[in-house]
Amino acid sequence: MGVGVSLHPLASAVAQEGGIGIVSSACLDRLLSKRTGKKYNSYDAAYEEVSLAKANGGFAGINIMCALLRDYNDSVKGALDAGADAIISGAGLPLTLPVVQPQKDTALIPIVSSARALDIICKKWGKLGHRPDAVVLEGPLAGGHLGFKMDQIERTENMLENLLPPVKDIAQKYGDFPVIVAGGVYTNEDIHRFLALGADGVQIGTRFLATEESSATPEYKAAVVSAKEEDIIVASDPGSPCGLPFRVIKHSSMYLSALNRRRKPKCDKGYVLLKNNEGKFAVCPAKESNEHHFCICNGLLTSAGYNANCEEPLYTVGTNAARVDRIASVKELMSELGHGLKA
Repeated sequence: MGVGVSLHPLASAVAQEGGIGIVSSACLDRLLSKRTGKKYNSYDAAYEEVSLAKANGGFAGINIMCALLRDYNDSVKGALDAGADAIISGAGLPLTLPVVQPQKDTALIPIVSSARALDIICKKWGKLGHRPDAVVLEGPLAGGHLGFKMDQIERTENMLENLLPPVKDIAQKYGDFPVIVAGGVYTNEDIHRFLALGADGVQIGTRFLATEESSATPEYKAAVVSAKEEDIIVASDPGSPCGLPFRVIKHSSMYLSALNRRRKPKCDKGYVLLKNNEGKFAVCPAKESNEHHFCICNGLLTSAGYNANCEEPLYTVGTNAARVDRIASVKELMSELGHGLKA
């Protein structure tokens, strides 16, 4: 759901309708600072947004990406102290998540794109005295960065329904915990189909992006509603410093500006920094060159309405974004999606 989209208004609304509302931790400190006029660190931002998401009842948690190395542990601690019902973690393997800080009733849920990745996590967590409380299996039809190489995205064996059985086998091997599927789940019929195939739940992003309660900017929502199938692309050479393919709306994305080389090298937010030889968070391809890389932090923050004109907006969406034709309320959407499901 990404930067500036799934904040507490959306998470709380989903929680009140019987789902599990999820806040995105990415760039949360800056987004909250703009909203309140106060300065936040990663711990305080996670603590406040999770607390607000839970304030009106229901279940709410947070998604914290492993790729955000600099802020990862502090975001986890803030979410745990706020009583998050779940921490969902992907964009890498969350191998140390269980030992960042002792947790009480918070479910720890990794995101994987293969049975092999889940097996690695289970073995590592087992040595730490933990097992996943559930797992999110994300297929290649999801939005944003994908856990697949370009030549793997359209392979039959990587379709979500084909990835599910081996992941279920691994989950059963390590204690039979729930498997939640994600990526391309759009309708009530999709939900029933995946439940019949053995999934224990679903995670849906794109449809909730285009809701009244979503914190996406009006421009972002309008781009989704007006998008056609040919507008939704997987950028193969987008210049993202993360080095992975990602799905975007092409006519409103930095994918195009990454090719015209108009910008000076820039990396002034630092969310995806890696450590240098001295152990300091200082390394990012976007700091060195604009020939092949752009600052994804600034692009996503521009999409969130944080810093206009710093980078062109990067509107990440799932493969079904072109099917969205209007802005709905969370209540209306949850009623449609939940039809015929057991409470």
